[in-house]
Amino acid sequence: MSVHALRPVKTNAPVFDLQQVVAGLAAQRQRWREAQKRSTEPGGRELPSREALAQVIEGLRGVLFPMRLGPADLRQESEDFYVGHTLDSVLHALLAQVRLELRHTHRLTNAIDLQALEARAVGITRDFSLALPNIRALLDSDVIAAFEGDPAAHSVDEVLLCYPGILAMIHHRLAHQLYLLGVPLLARVVAEMAHAQTGVDIHPGATIGAGLFIDHGTGVVIGETAVIGEHVRIYQAVTLGAKSFPKDADGNPIKGLPRHPTIEDDVVIYAGATVLGRVTIGRGATIGGNVWVTHDVAAGTHITQARSLNDAVGG
Repeated sequence: MSVHALRPVKTNAPVFDLQQVVAGLAAQRQRWREAQKRSTEPGGRELPSREALAQVIEGLRGVLFPMRLGPADLRQESEDFYVGHTLDSVLHALLAQVRLELRHTHRLTNAIDLQALEARAVGITRDFSLALPNIRALLDSDVIAAFEGDPAAHSVDEVLLCYPGILAMIHHRLAHQLYLLGVPLLARVVAEMAHAQTGVDIHPGATIGAGLFIDHGTGVVIGETAVIGEHVRIYQAVTLGAKSFPKDADGNPIKGLPRHPTIEDDVVIYAGATVLGRVTIGRGATIGGNVWVTHDVAAGTHITQARSLNDAVGG
C-alpha cells in the first residue's frame, strides 16, 4: 500500500453554523414553553415516552399470550415464571409513565401533592394489572370471532400471529383500560401504535363488546364515543364517525359529548360503509359497502344498495 494512501484527503466539506441553529432552537423552545405555561426550571422529562410505552406493550403481548407472542425459546413449564418476571418489569415501567402523565396533567396546580399523585399512580397501575385476565378473555373472543368469520383462516394461532385486526384489538383492549383508569394520553399513544402498524384507527375511548372481528382492517376508523356490541363484524374502509361537532359560545368544539354511533350485537358492516353521528344500528342489521348512514337502522334491516346519505335510510 502506498504511503500516500494513508494521508487524510482534503475536501471542501461545508462548515455548518451549529451554534446559530442550536441557539435558534433553544429560543423557539423557550417561546413554546412560556406560551404553554410549561416549567422552565432544569429537570427531567415531563411527558410519557413512546419508546418506553412500546416496550411495555410488547411485554404485555407476551404476558397475555406467552407461548405465541412471548420469547421464541419459552417452554410451557416456564410459562408462569416468564409471565411473573415480565409483569414485574412491565408494571414498574408502566408506573413510571403513569407518574409522568399525572404530573403533566397537574402541572398548572400551584401546590401539587406528590404523595397523593404517587398513590394514585400506583393505584392505576395495580388496577390495570388486575384487569389483564379479563382483557385476555375478551381477546380470546376476538380471536375466535376472526377464525370463525374468515374461511381463509386455518387456525386460531394463524389469526393471532397474522391478522392486523387482532393486533389492533390487543392494543385497543389495553388502551381502553388505561383510558377508563384516567390516563388518556398513555391510552392514545398505545392506540396510535396500532394505527401506525395496521391502518386501524380506534380511539381508546370506544366501548367494544366481546367477539369483534375486523376483517382486513385498513382504513377502519372508530370514534371515541362509539359503542359496539358483541359479535360484530367490520370490514376494511369502514368509518364509525361523528356527523357534527357542537361548539361553545366562542366557536370551539365541545369535547367529551357523545357523538358517535352505537352498534348493537350481531351486526355486519361491509367495506366502504360510513356511519355518522349518534346513530343506532339495530341488532342483526347488515350495512352494505359504500353506504352512508346518518339515521337509526332497525334491528334486522339490510341496507346494500344505497349510495347517498338520503338514500340510506330516508331523510
